[in-house]
Amino acid sequence: MTRGLLLLVAFAAMAGAQVATFSFVAYDPVNADWGVAVASRYFSVGSVVPWAAAEIGAIATQANVNVGYGPRGLELLQQGHTAKEVLHRLLAEDKFDGKDGRQVAIVDAKGNIAAYTGPGAPKWAGDRQGKTWSAQGNILVGPQVVESMGRAFDQTPGELAEKLYAAVKAGDEAGGDARGKQSASMLVVRKQGGRNTNNDRYIYINVDDNPAPLPELRRLLDLNLGYLYQDKTFKLLGAGKISDAREAAARAVHYWPGRPEAHVTLGLLDYAGGDKRAALTELKAAQSLSGDPNFRRQFEGAAQRSAFKGILEDQPFLKDLFGEQGGR
Repeated sequence: MTRGLLLLVAFAAMAGAQVATFSFVAYDPVNADWGVAVASRYFSVGSVVPWAAAEIGAIATQANVNVGYGPRGLELLQQGHTAKEVLHRLLAEDKFDGKDGRQVAIVDAKGNIAAYTGPGAPKWAGDRQGKTWSAQGNILVGPQVVESMGRAFDQTPGELAEKLYAAVKAGDEAGGDARGKQSASMLVVRKQGGRNTNNDRYIYINVDDNPAPLPELRRLLDLNLGYLYQDKTFKLLGAGKISDAREAAARAVHYWPGRPEAHVTLGLLDYAGGDKRAALTELKAAQSLSGDPNFRRQFEGAAQRSAFKGILEDQPFLKDLFGEQGGR
């Protein structure tokens, strides 16, 4: 093997070990959410950087990455160690080469923060912290990336997933990874907050290989949150909490503006809550979006729940919705 080829192989091996990226680790005490958002010019960054466990904490491990910091760090957090204690243990236990190039950030169960950027991390590399968050990155265009992330997080209202997205979007707009764009990921955990049964992964979305990963992450986040609020709507409806269900349905429509089924649910809940005008607006929007000649059948199927059945007997309302065929 020629000297030039040897150098090329060595460089490729070194580059493959470095997860040059910018990430954000945070805790939301209101909803008891822990999460990580990350973007990088690195394939499938979500398979390496973000780690989190509900009521335990969250970790981002990157740069000259030791992926073992993720599972080991969560194990130590579960044992009751603080974020700073976990960071010290991880560095002390690390016997692999390149430790001075590691970058890691940790938030524990109480929202305490600890972060480390090794002197050997590829430049520009650094981190910044807020009350319950840490922003960090390496091979960035400069410190403005992590500083912009922190400001965006603090200035964005709403739940943790929205604040995390705002942070990485701001980092991207500030220049992000100096090498370009390829992948992004978000992981948010909440005890029993995920879809289906016994699932703490409230959000887990990955863009593995895309020239514009942040817009795609936004699209996936909207889908994920829409499903979550749809699920919440029907759980609240089943518990007889019409007003709360209506609020959740409105959030689903916010994330799914183009999906007729979201507007149908919100319209039915508006009707159940006594607001026929709002109900008619939502149901007409659903009808227009659907473009399905069988929309009425779908509407009637959705209206079979006991909370909604009165709408099927309201002939004036049905006439307003379906025209002269309203009463059939």
